[in-house]
Amino acid sequence: MRIVLASGSPRRRELLAAAGLSFEVIASPAEEIHDAALGMAGLCEENARLKAAAVPVPGAVVIAADTLVFIEGEPLGKPKDMAEASGMLRKLAGRTHQVCTGVCLVDAEGKIRTFHAVTDVVFRELDEAGISEYLAKTSPLDKAGAYGIQDHGEMIVKRIVGSYENVMGLPVDDVLDALAQIGLPMARG
Repeated sequence: MRIVLASGSPRRRELLAAAGLSFEVIASPAEEIHDAALGMAGLCEENARLKAAAVPVPGAVVIAADTLVFIEGEPLGKPKDMAEASGMLRKLAGRTHQVCTGVCLVDAEGKIRTFHAVTDVVFRELDEAGISEYLAKTSPLDKAGAYGIQDHGEMIVKRIVGSYENVMGLPVDDVLDALAQIGLPMARG
């Protein structure tokens, strides 16, 4: 069965490859929406659905995802510049926030399944020097909440409660379960 990842995210590619999946990548051109009124799960699932719909591949399984950081119900997407990235990290410092990834899986017959995963992330207390040091070592502009847990995450993250892979951008176990439900048994190695 042909599997298409509708994402240009190198982290999602890495996660699916590590899970042993054979897939191709077609980056979705869909524009993400930013309507906080949809709620955490609704917003992430809707963005994932929009991304999947923008990559129609008849006869293939299409996987699309959207990851956002939420603090007190406010979604934090990708920062537009380094000043906004600093502000996001300042807002997260010393607090617990949620990372939500919505996933849309379209099976070979066109049936759509959406689901999401939420992970709690506890940030360390950060001063301006700590924020500057982290930003100097990373590329925050393509990451929700201005951070990547896999990129020097130990500098800013105290602990997580839930899926590490979800914080990276894809709840792989949930994706494998969904693929198994449509007849593609996947085993983690």
